[in-house]
Amino acid sequence: MAPAVIYGSQPDEVPLLLNKNGVKADVAGGTYDVKEDYDGDYRFAPIEEAQVSRAMIKRYFNVMYERAISDVVIIGAGSAGLSCAYHLAKSRPDLKITIIEANVAPGGGAWLGGQLMTPMVVRKPADRFLNELGVPYEDEGAFVVVKHAALFTSTILSRVLALPNVVLMNATAVEDLIVRPDPRDPTGRAQRVAGVVTNWTLVALNHDTQSCMDPNVITAPVIISATGHDGPMGAFSAKRLVSMGLLKELGNMRGLDMNRAEPAIVNGTREVAPGLIMTGMELSEHDGSNRMGPTFGAMMASGIKAAREAIRIFESSQIVDGKIVA
Repeated sequence: MAPAVIYGSQPDEVPLLLNKNGVKADVAGGTYDVKEDYDGDYRFAPIEEAQVSRAMIKRYFNVMYERAISDVVIIGAGSAGLSCAYHLAKSRPDLKITIIEANVAPGGGAWLGGQLMTPMVVRKPADRFLNELGVPYEDEGAFVVVKHAALFTSTILSRVLALPNVVLMNATAVEDLIVRPDPRDPTGRAQRVAGVVTNWTLVALNHDTQSCMDPNVITAPVIISATGHDGPMGAFSAKRLVSMGLLKELGNMRGLDMNRAEPAIVNGTREVAPGLIMTGMELSEHDGSNRMGPTFGAMMASGIKAAREAIRIFESSQIVDGKIVA
């Protein structure tokens, strides 16, 4: 019989309260030799490598556990997805909003303007959203110009992440949608999107090189898809609706026409299938509308409208344990 293994208790991570000017600082009952000195004598409080691991693991997996049932899942953290998350989280602080982003870096294509140039063009009246965020711009009459697209994206990303009811899981891919019979249909034939199937993006990209690597799931009464136009992981939900028989065929994005494209995206933002709201450029693939190119006002406005659609669903539905029952 193998001998019993005894695991000694390990201290949890503790807050490091640094004394800026002094040499000694009290940290959770201990005194450590720390100093903020930029002339060659900067000293940190000590740390064990295991404390770093435990600090990350405990928080990340606690979040995964708690968000296994979310109120809203937003697929994609580009300009539309982030605008949606901001408006929804501010309007309904009671909702648990979980954003799933396949890339390591959130922001989608909103880090640059057109052809890798830095300015961002936003047509009015979407400049009002920039005012709300506090993003400065130059006014050109019918449109405004943010000096660098990254100024908008970094600002909204920081605002979204600071909201207590929002969680972002980046480097995480949505591999499929959870679909159940719609309880509002007495025949039982109608289907409702009821969650997402997730995996680490690096795993999702390597299913052909390894043996079976099963996913995880997150359930939610409302899913908002903001995965962009067709690409490596773009238009995911639109394409999946076709392959699962909930949409006959893709509309396919039409050629560029800014004047038709932007109002079509904003006005077309809606619940495209029970439980699934679509926003941003993914709608152009779903509906067959024009592309807009390097102008971003419709992404912001479409995200805001998606948030309003989600609120409408919550206000008109009976929800129990993350499921719409009536």
